[in-house]
Amino acid sequence: MNRVIHFEFAAENPERAANFYKKVFGWEGTKWGGPQEYWLVKTGPDDKPGINGGILRHQDSMPKTVNTVEVSSIEEFIEKITRNGGSVAMPKMAIPGVGYQAYCLDTEGNLFGIHKADATAK
Repeated sequence: MNRVIHFEFAAENPERAANFYKKVFGWEGTKWGGPQEYWLVKTGPDDKPGINGGILRHQDSMPKTVNTVEVSSIEEFIEKITRNGGSVAMPKMAIPGVGYQAYCLDTEGNLFGIHKADATAK
């Protein structure tokens, strides 16, 4: 079974949003050193149930929340998604040192991510 492994919030001011969630829920926000402004959010200890996520700068027409599902193969799941009436919103891309990600739409127009972990991704 494939599970939701990551969430993303889009914010006008990601640092302000990270501070909000820290003050309200105690979540840890750490600025990621990647090519875009992105804050990694740790919601609790790794040995407890739950998922971690991220906060990125909101852009026009971007949804405010996106959930990402872990998959065994981006290509295999893109095929399943399109065969069952969904579509690809953003094709497979590498997240260096983390893995591969694609964004898709379900039959109702909801955006979600699919992710394949791969530390060798470039």
